[in-house]
Amino acid sequence: MLKHFLRQPCSSNLKISKFILFGLLSFVLLACSKEELKVKVPAPAVSIYSIKSQSIGGYREFVARTEAFKEANLRARVEGELLERHFKEGSIVEKGQILLKIDPAAYQAALSAAKADLSSTISGEENAKRNLKRANDLIGEGYISQSDFDRLTTEESQAKSAVKVAQASLEKAELNLSYTIITAPFAGRIGKVNYNVGNIVSPTSNTLATLIIIDPIFASFQVEESTYVSYQQSHQGDKNKTVSEFDISLRLPNNSEYLEKGQLNFSDTKISEGMGTVELRTIFPNPNNLIIPGLFVTLILESTTKEEMALIPQAAVQESQQGKFVLIVDENNIVKQRHVVLGRRINAMWVAEKGVAIGEKVIVEGLQKVRSGVEVRAIEKHVDPIIGTISDLDNKVVEPSKNNEPNISPSAKTDK
Repeated sequence: MLKHFLRQPCSSNLKISKFILFGLLSFVLLACSKEELKVKVPAPAVSIYSIKSQSIGGYREFVARTEAFKEANLRARVEGELLERHFKEGSIVEKGQILLKIDPAAYQAALSAAKADLSSTISGEENAKRNLKRANDLIGEGYISQSDFDRLTTEESQAKSAVKVAQASLEKAELNLSYTIITAPFAGRIGKVNYNVGNIVSPTSNTLATLIIIDPIFASFQVEESTYVSYQQSHQGDKNKTVSEFDISLRLPNNSEYLEKGQLNFSDTKISEGMGTVELRTIFPNPNNLIIPGLFVTLILESTTKEEMALIPQAAVQESQQGKFVLIVDENNIVKQRHVVLGRRINAMWVAEKGVAIGEKVIVEGLQKVRSGVEVRAIEKHVDPIIGTISDLDNKVVEPSKNNEPNISPSAKTDK
């Protein structure tokens, strides 16, 4: 074959040599370009959060239900047609404000009759007094019998009683007339009206409307009898128990933390026979009327004896078959995976009981772009601890550490 190759014309050999040389050059250039691409690809950018601490104590959660601080069911105290409504459902009303009006015609007539009856009985009483006075003057001289005198005395006494009955009837008529106007017994928020104008209402009717005060507001919950007894035994003689030992807070139905703190307001005096629990009641400020009666909330009792615990954003937490974990960025901007043990959630943050330390950096954005062991370009962000929104932190960028650069000696640089 070599002899055959040597027999080929020089021009043919030259073409083959050029082809081989072109192929070798292409391979070298392609390899160099790939190497350059590897060098030029920047580290992926991720958002990080510097783990902060918060003073947190031991805690326990209870299911609680909210109740109005004060509640009045407005009912009709007299029968009649509902003529007027003087408020908007759901609005705030003032103490003494007229709310509803029942037709007063029948009660005005009854009042007029009661006044006339009282006037008549007063006249009868005055006449009985005059007759008795004359009889008293005559009986001494023997002009009237003792029986007639006794009869006049009885009539005078009956006339006095009739006046008192008439006065009571007048007062009742005045009350019934006043009941046709329903006013607010205290300032508060009024709810839905259950009867329309034109309906006939009476004392047997259902509630016309409900007036409530919800600032402050109550939250009642049940404690097992064993827990209650154990607590009482451990705090015998302590007059300030529960007042200073616990911080009381609420978690709302949307899992957000209520910002106002509460106090223990009431503890029942007996155990519920059917449930085996004792009812306790707490009270919370409610200045914005955020909480309304009837909500099921989570009541949190947290010990006032606290320790500093790490808080990590909910956005940083991932889960695998091995459990929950986060990705942290070390001082060399290398990603590392850490398994964590989480405690309770406080708004948008988790209490990290194990796995991370205060001050470490956890990735909150760009998790899908990285894995453990890769180098990243870390941009520090702020995480709102209440709602979890992530925002820029003065555009602060954490650049790769200089310690991560290749250690090239001066002699090596000179040789190059």
